[in-house]
Amino acid sequence: MRQHADVLAAGRRHSVGLCADGSVTLAGDVTGHRVEEWSDVVAVAAGNVHTARNTGQSHTVGLRADGSVVATGWNAHGQCDVTDWSHIVGVAAGWRRTLGVAADGTVRAAGRTDEGACEVSSWAGVVAVAAGDWHSVGLRSDGTVIAAGTDSRGQCSVTEWTNMRSVAAGHLHSVALTVDGRVAIVGASGGNANDWVGVVAVSAGSRHTVGLLDDGHVVAAGYDDRGQCDVASWRDIVAVAAGSTHTLGLRSDGTVFAAGNGDDGQCDVEDWHVRLA
Repeated sequence: MRQHADVLAAGRRHSVGLCADGSVTLAGDVTGHRVEEWSDVVAVAAGNVHTARNTGQSHTVGLRADGSVVATGWNAHGQCDVTDWSHIVGVAAGWRRTLGVAADGTVRAAGRTDEGACEVSSWAGVVAVAAGDWHSVGLRSDGTVIAAGTDSRGQCSVTEWTNMRSVAAGHLHSVALTVDGRVAIVGASGGNANDWVGVVAVSAGSRHTVGLLDDGHVVAAGYDDRGQCDVASWRDIVAVAAGSTHTLGLRSDGTVFAAGNGDDGQCDVEDWHVRLA
């Protein structure tokens, strides 16, 4: 089953989709976001999964085909200062922070430095990154995992993980997918995903975890106070994205499902047609 994890993203109050022509579409509270002139985008990320009421500001990140990065939205901590990045092959956005994986396996970071989540300059051999609230997670080419930042609930306790194929990060938890389709999870409030099998992709929201199964079904665990885990009826899904309190699922026909908190319009995606190629 082919996955399309980089074409769909969810933040706290907004959702992001990558269109077939390389442009970007947004839904929700996107005040100050300007993506109208973006082009040749091949991957997207949505910042801010924090749960506090006064931190709803967000940012959106796009990776272009030439390895450059664009960002728009809330930039109070410099999380959108990525215009000088080059040779980037992967991006992630968290609370007040943007991460970029370079082609040589090193990692770039922009944004808030207080909690140490931007201390990634020494990382090497990295092929993917995930940005939580106060911590960052990196997947190495050998299947091991590294983390930086706040470890208050054990969310950075990933040094013993091996044979991993992808990573995700939420408010206080980290998630990784093993090569044999199982899920590893550390920290708090991410739910119990230890019994899941046949998983091909994972995503972490603030306090919930979502898994895409190899048969196109979706599973979710953790907090469901806004219905963000109501995904059991979804079928034919090829990508998932977990925001703070909402979840997105991309169908194989390019249409998008949404579940959970839609107070700011972040679930108004019924007219989207997201890139699959």
